[in-house]
Amino acid sequence: MPSGAITKPPAAPLLPFTPKSPALSLSIKGKMDSHGDMGLLGDHFDNSLIGRFKEDGNESRSGSDNVEGASGDDQDAGEDQRPRKKYHRHTSHQIQELESFFKECPHPDEKQRMELSRRLGLESKQIKFWFQNRRTQMKTQLERHENIILRQENDKLRAENELLKQNVTDPVCNNCGGPVMPGPVSIEQQQLRIENARLKDELGRVCALANKFLGRPIASSASPIPSFASNSRLDLAVGRNGFDSLSHMDAPLPIGLDYDDGIVMPLVKPMSGALGNNLTYDGSLNLALTAMNELIKMAEIHGPVWIKTLEGGKETLNQEEYMRMFTPCIGRKPIGFVTEATRETGIVLANSLTLVEMFMNVNQWVEAFQGVIAGASTLDILSSGVNGSRSGAVQVMVAEFQLVSPLVPVRQVKFLRFCKQHAEGVWVVVDVSIDANLDSSNPHGMTTCRRLPSGCLIQDMPNGCCKVTWVEHSEYDNSLVHQLYRQVLSSGRGFGAQRWFATLQRYYECMASLLSPTISGEEQTGLTLAGKKSMLKLAQRMVDSFCSGVCASSVRNWEKLLVGNVGEDVRILTRKNSNNPGELDGIVLSASTSFWLPVTRQRLFDFLRDEQNRSQWDILSDGGLMQEVVRVAKSQGRWSGNCVSLLRSAAGGASANENSKFVLQETWNDSSGSLLVYSPVDLPSMTVVTGGGNSTYVTLSPSGFAILPDDSFCNGGGSNDSGGTFIKRDCSDGSEGGGCLVTVGLQMLVNNVPTAKLTMESVESVHSVISCIIQRIKAAFHLHS
Repeated sequence: MPSGAITKPPAAPLLPFTPKSPALSLSIKGKMDSHGDMGLLGDHFDNSLIGRFKEDGNESRSGSDNVEGASGDDQDAGEDQRPRKKYHRHTSHQIQELESFFKECPHPDEKQRMELSRRLGLESKQIKFWFQNRRTQMKTQLERHENIILRQENDKLRAENELLKQNVTDPVCNNCGGPVMPGPVSIEQQQLRIENARLKDELGRVCALANKFLGRPIASSASPIPSFASNSRLDLAVGRNGFDSLSHMDAPLPIGLDYDDGIVMPLVKPMSGALGNNLTYDGSLNLALTAMNELIKMAEIHGPVWIKTLEGGKETLNQEEYMRMFTPCIGRKPIGFVTEATRETGIVLANSLTLVEMFMNVNQWVEAFQGVIAGASTLDILSSGVNGSRSGAVQVMVAEFQLVSPLVPVRQVKFLRFCKQHAEGVWVVVDVSIDANLDSSNPHGMTTCRRLPSGCLIQDMPNGCCKVTWVEHSEYDNSLVHQLYRQVLSSGRGFGAQRWFATLQRYYECMASLLSPTISGEEQTGLTLAGKKSMLKLAQRMVDSFCSGVCASSVRNWEKLLVGNVGEDVRILTRKNSNNPGELDGIVLSASTSFWLPVTRQRLFDFLRDEQNRSQWDILSDGGLMQEVVRVAKSQGRWSGNCVSLLRSAAGGASANENSKFVLQETWNDSSGSLLVYSPVDLPSMTVVTGGGNSTYVTLSPSGFAILPDDSFCNGGGSNDSGGTFIKRDCSDGSEGGGCLVTVGLQMLVNNVPTAKLTMESVESVHSVISCIIQRIKAAFHLHS
């Protein structure tokens, strides 16, 4: 070696280095990040690789530069004295290709490394070392990120610790805000503290539920209950820190909840027993939310869940697909129960806000669904809505649903009703049964009907109307239904969505017709709007009385009679009236029965409402002619038969009013069925009514017919009715297109003294009248018993 030459010491070995602690790694910055620091999350960072990087605990750490033929993992003690080899810096193209491949596969195998080596002009060892160094680099950056998070959490805990120390050393009174005097804490005070903490915990849970309930994200309120530091410093030793198990106990709730983010949830503590023994307040709100989510999906979903039948394209539920998609929110179906579920969609002549208000007002709801709802009441209001609207309103209700026939029992259902605005101009109203396993009104202690999530999705239309999608889903005890009606109920024609929707549509068509200009057929009446309303109100009371006498609902105090000479298919009810406005004083009997006719529903309805055919079946007409005097239309178009009329009968051809009998009659006809109800009235009372006066004191004794379409027995055998049996016609030739189920009912005053005893002659007289009506109808259609 020449004199004076400077010798270069041997290069220090490249040893693998991994930070031993999170705190230490914060101060370490890789010196080999030759392609730029990636920060906390580099440009090529992939969350899916985190798990892989954490497994590389023994990988070496270096940048993207490579030392040819050597690596920190491959060096040993014998190589420490070797001279450092020449660096080979990769080109930008090679780095870009390696980075792209790294994003897809951070752990290439031998075959992949050979392919990269061939394609990029690098040795296999260089490829291997580059990937080792790249993984180590990513791992280091991940550790930095985790360390920063841990540091933030540590600072937060330190601040909370300081706050706790301050609260312990300087407590403040909740009531006066002054310092707390040291001294022993009594048992009563300790219990009050525990109760206070429990109520705060309950309040927090209700607030979180309210945010979800109103469709607001939970994140909009970071802390649904005020922090301990801002309100109370005496509660730090209780509540969540030792008594959280108390949070399941019931606690009174405030009338309103108002939090920092402006959410206001009007709440009312449920009345005692309103929710039943098996459902808590929180549970009821969760049930309402679950039911609404299911209803929305059921209303909007298409495909195998809903099956279109051949009968008019009706939609019925595919039970197997439903069980795959949903978990029953009120438990499993009881043994012996059957399911009926249908869906119907159409246009209603009202906007969404009008419909929502009707649904949430129990009196309007009962009025709108006349004939379907026998009676209903609101037991409790859990929420009245938000900001003056009905969105978020929850009610506990009980109702009786009826099909106008003595062979179908009334369905008594206790349920939650939840109303919520789903979107702009879109509302959802859902009902779901509660207390499904306990029903004190049932002598067997079990309910006979459960209403699964049912209701409607309401969407405003540009023309001021709204589109309604109705879903009706229930389970009921089929053994209580007469064999004649089982097929009708299972198909949904009894209590299904089609009947609910048709009734809703008919009601708002009536409202539109009432407020419209003069309709054809009314020019000769000269009725004012007040006269029309008074006449419709009287007809509504007449129909309600008729339905109650047939269905024996609990709305009116009917008592059932068991008479040996009367068949099982005829229901005889009695009621004693005394000084009740609008009712006959004395003993009133109601007789009703249902039977099948091989005549289409439309043909029978047209026959009954035709004044020219009245004398063939109506005993009240006494064989005289019937003439329509006043007519108030309730709809237009194809359902023009929906009206309230005042008929006059002139016995023996007499034309003078003093010799005439007057009959008030209401008829309706829609896709779900037909109804004709009538009652004799006196002329002076009707003069007051048509003039817009009070109709409350007009006495009524209604009779009539309810007709359901039915072709399930077209090819069947005999039928049952009170007038004997007959052979049903074969409808396979299409001559009749099916048959119909007819219910006939009448009410008669058999004794004008309420305290008198009911005689067997009176019962037999009513039974003979109803049998005579049935025989006359059969004779008119040439059907012989």
